[in-house]
Amino acid sequence: MYDITTLPGGLRVITAPMPHMASVSVGVWIGIGGRHETRPLCGISHFIEHLLFKGTARRSAKQISQTVEGVGGYLNAFTGEENTCYYAKASQQHLNLLLDVLGDMYRHPKLTGTDITKERQVIKEELLMYRDQPDHYVQELLTETLWPDHALGRALTGTPESLDRMHRATLLDFKTRNYVPVNTVVAIAGNCDHAGSVARVADQFPARTSGRSARITPITAVQRTPQLRFLTKNVEQTHLAIGIRSYSRHDARRYALKLLSVILGENMSSRLFQTIREDHGLAYSIQSATSFFADTGVFLISAGLDTKRLPKALRLILKELGKVARRAPSADELRRAQDYAIGQMRLGMESTNNQMMWCGEHLLAYGCVQTPDEIERRIAAVTTAQIQETAADIFREHRLNVAVITPSKDEHAVRKLLTFE
Repeated sequence: MYDITTLPGGLRVITAPMPHMASVSVGVWIGIGGRHETRPLCGISHFIEHLLFKGTARRSAKQISQTVEGVGGYLNAFTGEENTCYYAKASQQHLNLLLDVLGDMYRHPKLTGTDITKERQVIKEELLMYRDQPDHYVQELLTETLWPDHALGRALTGTPESLDRMHRATLLDFKTRNYVPVNTVVAIAGNCDHAGSVARVADQFPARTSGRSARITPITAVQRTPQLRFLTKNVEQTHLAIGIRSYSRHDARRYALKLLSVILGENMSSRLFQTIREDHGLAYSIQSATSFFADTGVFLISAGLDTKRLPKALRLILKELGKVARRAPSADELRRAQDYAIGQMRLGMESTNNQMMWCGEHLLAYGCVQTPDEIERRIAAVTTAQIQETAADIFREHRLNVAVITPSKDEHAVRKLLTFE
């Protein structure tokens, strides 16, 4: 299903042929992200991501977007904790064009002083925008609480102070050290063939043998008590985010954890949605999710609540988590969760963009790509006992972290609820 070729210099090319599709998606993945940054330069990966769109030796910023959009395609990028991705999608006959634009951005960005100054201010406005979005800001507060004094706990966008430290020489040095072939994957999905794609990538990304993959500082701090980050702010709705330390992406228990998340909060028939919204009317939305990193992970729950109902909602949420830790889900509940997880994965694989994301992220994270069939077998093999064991292992006070943004000042009322009943 996936073909992989390593070019001289170490750059890897992976393709996911979908000959029945009219489109092709291309992603240039670099194994560099927020957790590879020092505190003084936090946000530098995201800053560089912005700057690659500002122009190259051959194209202005406007010409970069016009070239792709002018053929009906689109172009975007994102920065994560452990990788950065630049991606584009268009009709399959424009594959060469997409590779040419992405390769040009990757290899020949201008990084002018004028663009750096302007983009620094743009990112500062982005920071202010997120501060005005409490549903986003509460997640930043939770991340800081989960991973204190570690790069994983810092905002991917950086801070005004760290942004002011980033000048052309610093940005260019960081990019030169990390945007190297051995740390790069080009993923292509859609109407393409592997041999032809490899030849096109080799033309756009000439071999360089210098450089190495970026290294991370592992999580070593041990959490011993539940943690609360309580921010009183004049908002219309209280925003709650719960993070429970869990497993890395290499831990076999991640499949049971995924199904636990489905059972608890990934759809409208989940336990938390039924309890918090349908039975008690305490929230418009509540959901759970899992996030996995190289050496750790987190089980997440988020909700928007009426301020007066925060204590009751938090008590009910933690009580629901305690229930599944004490008693395994039924066989029917497990089957529905398995069918949902597998079905959502299969639906996602119908998209060329999702296929590109799947194979690019997997190859960077694991050094190989698990097929959907392999994932389906692992999900189908999970038992009700394994889900209970996973819940009993992670739903403990010393793994619990809570962030709240609320107009209330009663932090004590929330703090005393941080226990699993």
